[in-house]
Amino acid sequence: MAEAVLARQPKAGSRAEARGARPRPMLSRRNIVVYGTLFVVSVYYLLPLYVMVVTSLKGMPEIRMGNVFSPPLEITFEPWVKAWATACTGLNCDGLSRGFWNSVRITVPSVIISIAIASVNGYALANWRFKGANIFFTILIVGAFIPYQVMIYPIVIILREMGVYGTLTGLVIVHSIFGMPILTLLFRNYFASVPEELFKAARVDGAGFWAIYFKIMMPMSLPIFVVAIILQVTGIWNDFLFGVVYTKPDTYPMTVQLNNIVNSVQGVKEYNVNMAATILTGLVPLVVYFVSGKLFVRGIAAGAVKG
Repeated sequence: MAEAVLARQPKAGSRAEARGARPRPMLSRRNIVVYGTLFVVSVYYLLPLYVMVVTSLKGMPEIRMGNVFSPPLEITFEPWVKAWATACTGLNCDGLSRGFWNSVRITVPSVIISIAIASVNGYALANWRFKGANIFFTILIVGAFIPYQVMIYPIVIILREMGVYGTLTGLVIVHSIFGMPILTLLFRNYFASVPEELFKAARVDGAGFWAIYFKIMMPMSLPIFVVAIILQVTGIWNDFLFGVVYTKPDTYPMTVQLNNIVNSVQGVKEYNVNMAATILTGLVPLVVYFVSGKLFVRGIAAGAVKG
């Protein structure tokens, strides 16, 4: 027995059998193409952001020197303060602060209402096969691809007849309705990927529609809720078209206020204030994404794009 074991062992000086994949060189053609492409794309997207940041930290005399890419010689936060509190948009000189709070009052209820209704719709379509479910789902999918511009005027008439045209309530209704189709599709596909045995076991134990939704589906669905929140917050906060059509100057969201500041023709064009106002407007979606980015990827991978 010992002789057989010794016979299987490699002799001294002999080359042992190589196992596993061969290591790839760092400067292979594939790596150069992949990392080179990623670098070019990163520069393409980061360069405008860099210009915005450095410009917002410069004073106007330094900006007039014309070197856009140079870092500020003397950092100043005065453009940020002015963009937030004192920049003029027509007759109002309160900066972005009023538009920011209007956007908060628009975004929060719109996100809550649209996600609450869409999650129940997706849950019902995935787990409770009611009569006409396929027709209802088809109508929602068609609604997701109808251009917004086609429905602007009919919605103006509807909101006017309801008495909410030009108010934040009317804009919340619009955002909640337009977010429903795509969110319902996301939730329906996610709930369809949940093991059906869980649903059947809950039904055997006597759980009803709402008990299964709140006690089983919701605790398992944190990733897809994060996906829905990021999509809705980004879409609603960055919206300009609905904001300028369905509201009035006192209730303009932050994006409309930004447009008024940038396109103001009063006095000298203050590029540092404009850049600071642009960055302030985009901070909220960026913060939401960076805080919950990992859950966003998990939600997409766990069923958000499955049929």
